[in-house]
Amino acid sequence: MQDAEDDAGLAELYRRRLNILTWERSAADIDDPAHQARLRRLEIYAGAMFGPGVYVAEQAEVHTSRLTMGRASWIAGHAIVRGEIDLGENVSVNPYACLSGKVRIGNGVRIASHVSIVGFNHGFDDLDTPIFRQPLTSKGIEIENDVWIGANAVILDGVRIGRGSVIAAGAVVTQDIPAFSIAGGVPARVLKSRKPANPSPYAAAEQALAELDAAAKRDWLDVIAHYKSGEIFTSPDASGKPVTTLRHLCDVIEIASAFDDPDAAGDRIKLIAYLQSLQDAKTGLFPEPGRPVEEALRADAAALYNLLAVTYALECLGSAPIHQLHAVEELGSHELVTWLEELPWQSRAWHCGATVDAIATGLYVNRRYFGGGGNRHVLFGWLGENCDTATGFWGKATERQGLLQPVNGFYRLTRGAYAQFGLPLPYPEQAINSVIRNYRDYQGFSGESFTACNLLDTVHPLLLCLEQTGHRREEAKTIATEIILKLSPLWQRGRGLPFAEGHEPGLQGTEMGLSLLWLAAKLLGLEESLSFTPKGTHRFSAALGNRT
Repeated sequence: MQDAEDDAGLAELYRRRLNILTWERSAADIDDPAHQARLRRLEIYAGAMFGPGVYVAEQAEVHTSRLTMGRASWIAGHAIVRGEIDLGENVSVNPYACLSGKVRIGNGVRIASHVSIVGFNHGFDDLDTPIFRQPLTSKGIEIENDVWIGANAVILDGVRIGRGSVIAAGAVVTQDIPAFSIAGGVPARVLKSRKPANPSPYAAAEQALAELDAAAKRDWLDVIAHYKSGEIFTSPDASGKPVTTLRHLCDVIEIASAFDDPDAAGDRIKLIAYLQSLQDAKTGLFPEPGRPVEEALRADAAALYNLLAVTYALECLGSAPIHQLHAVEELGSHELVTWLEELPWQSRAWHCGATVDAIATGLYVNRRYFGGGGNRHVLFGWLGENCDTATGFWGKATERQGLLQPVNGFYRLTRGAYAQFGLPLPYPEQAINSVIRNYRDYQGFSGESFTACNLLDTVHPLLLCLEQTGHRREEAKTIATEIILKLSPLWQRGRGLPFAEGHEPGLQGTEMGLSLLWLAAKLLGLEESLSFTPKGTHRFSAALGNRT
């Protein structure tokens, strides 16, 4: 009799042992009918979804509104799990850990005992209302793959911990931790990197990109919300003054798409219907809503730019314009050539390049969606004949600005034409020489010349030309590094990037700035380290054809 009692007591100890030493679970423990019944109850009670090989200890306190657990993850006894919790594969939650609020955890994460991960916060701004009556807020916490969080650490709402990081025991993490960091202290700070010392001359740029990426990934939804008023967006543009334009809505759609969440821009069906409704059926162009057109629509700069902005915004939303671009499709060869030759190439090469950008984009739309675009042969024939063999540009330098106008025009022209159609440039080495000369003439841009346009119009042409040649590649990489180091620190929390140095941040500056930082990162081979990829106006991949 005593032996039977001893055996029963021993079995009970082994059963309770799994609450504390949960890593000792076996396949038999996982498949045990009592455990499987526990999982089924949690599916109903806690909104749970379980991958294969999951184990939840008997004394775990799971009171979630939603819980997902990936393959082979486990929650130990006496752990408290509540809120909206997503656990990846092979995640361990040890005894007495507490996960609350909105928490998203990647694969291979180790959470030690007595860790608190708190994905919500109490409001306390109103001094006239007791704190317990003030509303809760929840930005959420994200912990990436392969992270170890030591005992008694506290992770506060709004934090992202980068992959491969280690959080020391007792740390209080109040801000983002870059990937492969060892962080500790109260408040926690990065003590060292797990990566070996990097002798690369681009290590500083890589670190700057990591810090910018952490900030942008954390803030981009707040940036969009900051400039929204009802159904419209008001934000500083290139002038530095707040304006309400169609472009800002398209900027929002492109920013959301760059972060792989286009639905964050608003109701997709309503946005598509609204943008398509703006297209002028006669010309196919997109005049600015609510503004009178005082000249031929084809000569309206806003309508020409909106062709780009709206077309790519619609594509980001999975749609397209509903009318052909008649303004370019129905021109005879002579009419198109006359239009090109009458542009002010000698004095306003930027305007000329912008016009060609719109023409080429119209032909792209017609070819991709309506089976037209035949005038592209006329366009590329004229461009080939009129490219300056010495500079690789179209248009001339001016006395006051030097090569700035043709450099900026070169970007716009090649973006819409050669890059979009995947065609090789006529004189890439000469163009590289000219772009670098302009950059040096302006001493790398500063003050009033440090604008998103001037930086973008430097980085994209260099990257595009380097698809065809290795000419002066290391100099181009040095320029990309300089731009990353100067631009990325200008990010302002919840407001984004400015269009120009000294300006207030805005949607235009944020969309263009993130795009050119991605392009600069790509030039250095670092684009995979960023959480965003331009998918609209400033995308780099060819939409039609292949580059050679």
